[in-house]
Amino acid sequence: MEQFLVSFRKWKENVQNNDELTNELVSIETDPRQIEECFCKYLEFGTGGMRGVIGAGTNRMNIYTIRKATQGLANYLQKAFPAEEQKVVIAYDSRYKSRDFALEAALVLANNRIKTYVFEKIAPTPLLSYAVVQLQATAGIVITASHNPKEYNGYKVYGKHGGQLTDAFSNAVTAEIQAVENEFAIPVADQEAAEKEGYLLWLDDKILGRYIQETKKLLLNEELLPEAGDLRIVYTPLHGTGLIPVTRLLKECGFSDVHVVKEQADPDPAFPTVVSPNPEERSACALAIDLARKINADLVLATDPDADRVAFTVRTKSGDYVSFTGNQTGALLIDYLLQMRARKNILPENSIIIKTIVTSEMGVRIAQDYGVKHLDVLTGFKYIGEKIAEFEETKQHTFLFGYEESYGYLIGSYVRDKDAVQTCLLLAEMALYYKKQGSDIAERLEQLYQKYGYFKEDLINITMPGLEGQKQLCKVMSYFRDNPLSEIKGYPIAVRKDYLFSEAIDCACDSKTPIELPCSNVLQYLFTTGAWCCIRPSGTEPKLKIYFAVKGKSPEEAQQQLTALKDGFLELINSVK
Repeated sequence: MEQFLVSFRKWKENVQNNDELTNELVSIETDPRQIEECFCKYLEFGTGGMRGVIGAGTNRMNIYTIRKATQGLANYLQKAFPAEEQKVVIAYDSRYKSRDFALEAALVLANNRIKTYVFEKIAPTPLLSYAVVQLQATAGIVITASHNPKEYNGYKVYGKHGGQLTDAFSNAVTAEIQAVENEFAIPVADQEAAEKEGYLLWLDDKILGRYIQETKKLLLNEELLPEAGDLRIVYTPLHGTGLIPVTRLLKECGFSDVHVVKEQADPDPAFPTVVSPNPEERSACALAIDLARKINADLVLATDPDADRVAFTVRTKSGDYVSFTGNQTGALLIDYLLQMRARKNILPENSIIIKTIVTSEMGVRIAQDYGVKHLDVLTGFKYIGEKIAEFEETKQHTFLFGYEESYGYLIGSYVRDKDAVQTCLLLAEMALYYKKQGSDIAERLEQLYQKYGYFKEDLINITMPGLEGQKQLCKVMSYFRDNPLSEIKGYPIAVRKDYLFSEAIDCACDSKTPIELPCSNVLQYLFTTGAWCCIRPSGTEPKLKIYFAVKGKSPEEAQQQLTALKDGFLELINSVK
């Protein structure tokens, strides 16, 4: 505890000119547990960068943790690139402090004589990814906490390829950040001087216009666009960055009958209409679906605050509204993309789709029927972005589609992160196509189930906040490593995969084979039935995430398997807790 008190006193002494942080430190001065929570460590990079609660302390998001991270990034760039190549692009979302943190980072970079482009207005994460490549920058920063609750903000770093930093680069930047000893001694440039000297430049809407023109090229049935006005769409940006880019893109492509949820249209860091601005949670889409019912909309689209994830709901021919999971959406998009490309004879022979290890196999089965290969990567879209850049260089494969179960998709490789904006356009085109065919997307999904089997997935999130939560997470993961499972609820396990040690263990003969992926704190169990489950700590939230995937000959059989595996795994978790 003494080490935390030392940090506390250091901060209290050095933030006296910042009333907000000073008042917070005074408020926790007699609370050892809160002091420990705020000063137990420095924020670290996870699957989605550095993310935490806004507030005072080394384990919080504030101008000093921003300065420390940015000075570390500057030191890395100065070692890795010639001075004339050092350029950074910064975007930010609608959260509390986002613009302040973005400007703070820019002024640290400017003080290091690194040219920095900052978006004038809030901008979606995929636009930052696009801008990094277009401006030939050596790095990018997004100030966002994606779909986390309002108390959070974050700091994501991108490489020159336009994707988030993967392990080797992230580790190098992290080492530089850790080498910055005193976050209070980091100088920042004067804004007016930085602008005058050309080290701080502001990006206007021109970059968005270029992005939109590029995105229009993704359309596969442009001949349908004269009838695009026949599709009635409800859209909600969930108080985030998606409003302007999504509505502008849809309008320019002919989707004129778009209705925005007024209560959620304006950027608002309080996210007043939702418990959490996460489109994965049906409650976040409730207002949009209510509006859709009132006006008989065909399609409902909802993007998260930084517009890199999207949920969608469709009206069936019976008038019901059906919402799709991330896995179902991915499978439907793969089916549509490959179906249309094959029909138009524009499906490259070396095509590939990329998904994460916790994403359904249904999309893989669809791709196989078109002769399209697939690749599994670790959780985190940064690994998909890394592979896109690699394949563009080697020409080994032509990237067609990347996705993850958590509602993140990418169709065009000019962006190297999940992109809800371009996905909204393709979902609208797909909905229009099936409407003109006299069908709907729900019917198409049922056809795919009948052909490939009834794939069914689920995810359990167990929140474990604070230091005690971190200890519990470690305890649970250690338990499963120390007590290897052979079956769950009568379902035998065929293979255990431990990504931390990069090995797959065949349970029948106890033989081991290497896993050719980076190390990660993930355990996965493959059952003899073809089902699997996976457990890992979240890289962005204080949660334990448990994934389940099964396949049955009928919906009932799939649900039976899923229920048994979930119940069995939760019993094990509860016995550890």
